Amino acid sequence: MNNRYFDANTPKVAAVVCFYMSAALVMVFVNKAVLNSSPDLPLLFLLLQLLIAVLLLHVAAMFIARVEIPKIELETAKKLTPVVLVNIIGLVFNTLCLRDVDASFFQIARGLVLPLTILVFSVNTRSVPSIQVGIAAATVAVGFLLGVAPSATVPANAAPSGLSLFYGFLSSLFIAFHAVLIKTSLPYCNNSTIQLAYWTNLGSAIFLFPFVLLHREISTLEDLVHDSNWDGHVFLWGSIVTGIFGFLLCVAGLLSIKITSPITHMFSSATRSVIQTLLGVWLFNDIMTVNRAGSILVIMIGTIYYTWVKSFEATPPPRKDVDLEAIGNRKREEDSDDGEVTVVFTGPEEDEEEKV
Repeated sequence: MNNRYFDANTPKVAAVVCFYMSAALVMVFVNKAVLNSSPDLPLLFLLLQLLIAVLLLHVAAMFIARVEIPKIELETAKKLTPVVLVNIIGLVFNTLCLRDVDASFFQIARGLVLPLTILVFSVNTRSVPSIQVGIAAATVAVGFLLGVAPSATVPANAAPSGLSLFYGFLSSLFIAFHAVLIKTSLPYCNNSTIQLAYWTNLGSAIFLFPFVLLHREISTLEDLVHDSNWDGHVFLWGSIVTGIFGFLLCVAGLLSIKITSPITHMFSSATRSVIQTLLGVWLFNDIMTVNRAGSILVIMIGTIYYTWVKSFEATPPPRKDVDLEAIGNRKREEDSDDGEVTVVFTGPEEDEEEKV
């Protein structure tokens, strides 16, 4: 028996979200390890990731027919400039935030990405979220405030600075913008997530390169190469690994937003953030205070509540069964000379694109 409430896209959405979460977890931990070993090379490190992703797209296109490298056209580049700029600005602030805070605190510092995404999405669509969604967003925001509140149990050298929190806020804001801009940018790339990934990585690398020079990170790299205390292998292999997983993460993230809504994508990211924070404490031996643990718990409660609310909002109303016998009886009772009764039989429910 077919389940009338079963969404045929559910397995696809679940697979994409799991893929996205796995790539993101690997990405952030290797990123943190490299930034710990080379804190003065954040922009160069990010540039290498972008270039490796572009290279991998070219390699994939040689063997996979569905991976198509877009034609470089000035008109298309102009139309995609907003999403590319928002992407690279968000990545820069994200990298700086991760460099300056503990791995266990990173997702707390970026906790506002969830309510900010709802706000940006509502402004963009000129719609008002439901009261339940507002409560969920407020709960997540409270979790963020709980996590960033000063705590006497955190040593001064482990407490996040105001600048790092500012980096986290800007990263959250631009990630929210990026999540919304992706869907409006896809038509310029023939609705291809692969082509958009190529444009995003290539354009971001072009915009980032001048700032690498201005920040003198290439000169810093030359100095570090001659420093016997610097382990260049961590930077080299970390760049390769994060470049590969950055490529996978870019594709997975784009697929997640294309199949789901931007808000659903961001709240799936919130679940991943909690897992990431717990693993950060285990792998990097970071400090876990009552405030931080409570912050994770409150964010999780807000996320679960949002998921529960959206599942009810997305549930289609029950279909009314047609009593053909009653219709036939009414037909006979009408005793019409030339009247006709037309019964329209509907097949199985058609798949519809859900737009939040």
